[in-house]
Amino acid sequence: MENKVKPNGSATLEVNGKKIDLPIYSGSIGPDVLDIRKLYAETGMFTYDPGFTSTASCESQITYIDGDAGVLMHRGYPIDQLAENSSFLEVCYLLLKGELPNKEEFADFEYTITRHTMVHAQFDRFFEGFRRDSHPMAVMVAAVGALSAFYHDSLNIHDPVQRKVTQNRLIAKVPTLAARAFKYWMGQPFISPRNDLGYAANFLRMCFAVPAEDYVVNPVLAKAMDKIFILHADHEQNASTSTVRLAGSSEANPFACIAAGIASLWGPAHGGANEACLKMLEEIGHVDNIPSFIEKVKDKNSGVRLMGFGHRVYKNYDPRAKVMQKACHEVLEAVGIKDDPLLHVAVELEKIALSDPYFIERKLYPNIDFYSGITLKAMGFPVEMFTVLFALARTVGWISQWTEMYEDPMQKIGRPRQIYTGATKRDYVPFDKR
Repeated sequence: MENKVKPNGSATLEVNGKKIDLPIYSGSIGPDVLDIRKLYAETGMFTYDPGFTSTASCESQITYIDGDAGVLMHRGYPIDQLAENSSFLEVCYLLLKGELPNKEEFADFEYTITRHTMVHAQFDRFFEGFRRDSHPMAVMVAAVGALSAFYHDSLNIHDPVQRKVTQNRLIAKVPTLAARAFKYWMGQPFISPRNDLGYAANFLRMCFAVPAEDYVVNPVLAKAMDKIFILHADHEQNASTSTVRLAGSSEANPFACIAAGIASLWGPAHGGANEACLKMLEEIGHVDNIPSFIEKVKDKNSGVRLMGFGHRVYKNYDPRAKVMQKACHEVLEAVGIKDDPLLHVAVELEKIALSDPYFIERKLYPNIDFYSGITLKAMGFPVEMFTVLFALARTVGWISQWTEMYEDPMQKIGRPRQIYTGATKRDYVPFDKR
């Protein structure tokens, strides 16, 4: 990767009477950054930034977010344009290569991914080592990491050809592993992928087909699934992506790095938000209970939180939520919500949130987790699979970020510093004198 940060002056920092100049760099868009790499050498001090919320850990050309303005772009393309006009595999190509493909390039890429969806025949026995009630995310962490044991012919990270093969294998095989994790959890036979189906349709069939009768893919559901994948494909340097980069900085193989990212995503503070939203809807239970629930939300002393509304990064409307809202209602119409009181609660709660001044003034708009949770439930997925689907979609973002990190000449092994607040030096005391 060619570095594109541009010098834009410097800032003077005075420490203990000593002045040092810190270079300022500008990206193509977004805030400027202070280069503090020589801070310790010049002052003997480090910076303190818990959570790294004010620290740029890398230079990237993949995804740009402006939370205040509600902007999300992949390689410069707004997420709403990609979701409405593109396909997930085209977005995969864009994230990996940096440009949208022409027809010939896309046809070749689609052909390659489609014909890498099978997993090694011995891999199916790997699942049998888990308890039947194992959480699908536990299975995914192990299964993706185990890919390195089955496909060790592409683990040389110094070989660009092997890196490309691994990229394709991950994008192609993770849906197969995700569907197998679901089937194993359900106690149903595995369904093999088919080359005559698109990426999302193939995944839905592997999840819901049974030997007794085939699964006819509803095109509305396949389109919505594809959009969910697009909307979750990458989201800049979040916790799981940073985990993938940190693991990759040690030159660990990419399968291990992606497994580390899945483990990070598994945390409820990161990938489990849509599951928390569904649990909230279950607690409400019925549309008649919504008014009292809303009153509790408005009462600061109640301890009741509104899940699926607002976003830590986006202080405006989540740009992904607008697209997901449309897809959500298309799915609800396609499957019908007559028999599901939970979906009735979700639809009514959405109406209130979009019209109640309390929510509007605080910009507590429904976010992508609210709509994706409802959509996935309507499709037939249990909440245990929600984060698995998130991981499936995010795999392309992780491997794109991993590739960019590895090709960055400025990349070093990750080694954050600390403020030590433990005991100072003390001598060992023998047992009989303690």
